[in-house]
Amino acid sequence: MTSASVAIGRATPESVVVQPVATKAQQNQFVRFPFKLYAQDPCWVPPLEQNLRELLGFAKHPFAAMNPIQTFLAYQNGEVVGRIAGIVDNGFNRRYNDSKVMFGFFESIPDQTVANALFAAVQRWGAEQGMTSMRGPLNPSLNHETGLLVDGFDKSPTFMMTYNPRYYEQLVTGFGFEKVQDLYAFWGHVDMLKTLDSKMKFVVDEAQRRFNVHVRPIDKRYFARDVAMFMDIYNKSLPGTWGFVPMTDAELKHAATGLKHLIVPELSSIAEIDGKAVGVVFALPDYNPRIRAIRGKLYPFGFIRLLWNRQAIKKVRMISTNVLPEYQKWGLGLVLLNHLIPTIHKWGVQEAEFSWVLESNHLSRATLERGGAIREKTYRIYDLIFR
Repeated sequence: MTSASVAIGRATPESVVVQPVATKAQQNQFVRFPFKLYAQDPCWVPPLEQNLRELLGFAKHPFAAMNPIQTFLAYQNGEVVGRIAGIVDNGFNRRYNDSKVMFGFFESIPDQTVANALFAAVQRWGAEQGMTSMRGPLNPSLNHETGLLVDGFDKSPTFMMTYNPRYYEQLVTGFGFEKVQDLYAFWGHVDMLKTLDSKMKFVVDEAQRRFNVHVRPIDKRYFARDVAMFMDIYNKSLPGTWGFVPMTDAELKHAATGLKHLIVPELSSIAEIDGKAVGVVFALPDYNPRIRAIRGKLYPFGFIRLLWNRQAIKKVRMISTNVLPEYQKWGLGLVLLNHLIPTIHKWGVQEAEFSWVLESNHLSRATLERGGAIREKTYRIYDLIFR
């Protein structure tokens, strides 16, 4: 199955059976279904299986421990033809005084009846929890992989970004969902650094002069401390971001533990003013080609293959540029990125993806576009009000 346009079929509703996942065998079916669905799609990259199981609540994870998650499978003639998860993000609903059930981890054959049955299952389950509307896809929240790919199907996703066939948009809107926000992925080539806008250099120089900024990479001697510090700044820097929910202390600790193995210290920048960290940025190597090679399995030897000789990976994802609110809009984000340029050249990095960027984040979008970055992919989040 490829991402090209596919005729959307309609099975009879009676032939589609949706069941809540209740057994280990069904958990395995949920995890393995995409391997069948995407068997002929060269762009698809499998998830890291252990990470997926944790986010679904099949294994221990702080998000799943605090927020109800119910997974569902759709069957037709005894075969799995779709899957979905319903998520009640208590932190989101408290923060925004809302009553939304989120949907995520959605996969389906090109059949509207199957998709409708899955969405309806989440809607019913959400209504039982007192929810009055639905949002998604969020896997399982905005702090993780999110959004439905609606433009840019010709290339594989970069690390920790979603991918789906083109026909999913029709399945989602066919149930009645409406767009609420787009997220963009911008592409840049190292050669663009040669023609950066002179105004950007002025902003960098002026910010460094104004604040006497000291910029350094993550300290290998205090690696765990600096990664934890990054997560703390991440939490504090995004209060005004659309849909953002701060991670709990348990989530921050869990995320920091996972990132310790993936972050390359040389591809990071920490901005300090008067000895206090006020901003961070890091690039992650695009591990996805290696994840495809190990088929998402880290054990017994996948982890070694994933992390071996990372300097050979010539594409990076600029995953996050975060500055404390009181220092935002002063150009410190550009200072952080500017600090990475020598390492980018030293490592021989050729390409970078800046993702994701909310369509409502006009400042970041304008900065990237001025620097020559090209919008390569669009992801969409949808809402549905229960009738």
